[in-house]
Amino acid sequence: QVRLAESGGGLVQAGGSLRLSCASSGRSFSMFGMGWFRQAPGNEREFVAAISRGGQSTSYADSVKGRFTISRVNHANTLYLQMNNLKPEDTAVYFCAAKGGIVTSTVISDRERYEYWGQGTQVTVSS
Repeated sequence: QVRLAESGGGLVQAGGSLRLSCASSGRSFSMFGMGWFRQAPGNEREFVAAISRGGQSTSYADSVKGRFTISRVNHANTLYLQMNNLKPEDTAVYFCAAKGGIVTSTVISDRERYEYWGQGTQVTVSS
């Protein structure tokens, strides 16, 4: 079992930055591929970014490439999402997710493959 808890959301003006954190507890964090997803009202939950178990491979949605950076610190059991140059369309609840049983270099963008989810943190970007 893995428990995930997001933090760092808030209200920011367009062009601003936020850093989201996802603290993991339970099974060994380094055994899990991790991802960030977001869901705006009335929309499906969509992929934002993913990172492999060791952090050497990453993947991003086209809408956030060049603005967001996913990273992880395995010895601290923490996942991060640095979000720069935020836009109003980035407004959503952001979720972190974990997937076990994968090889070291794999990154996963398919939300249906993730096993564990946090409760989410709200990000609101004003224009």
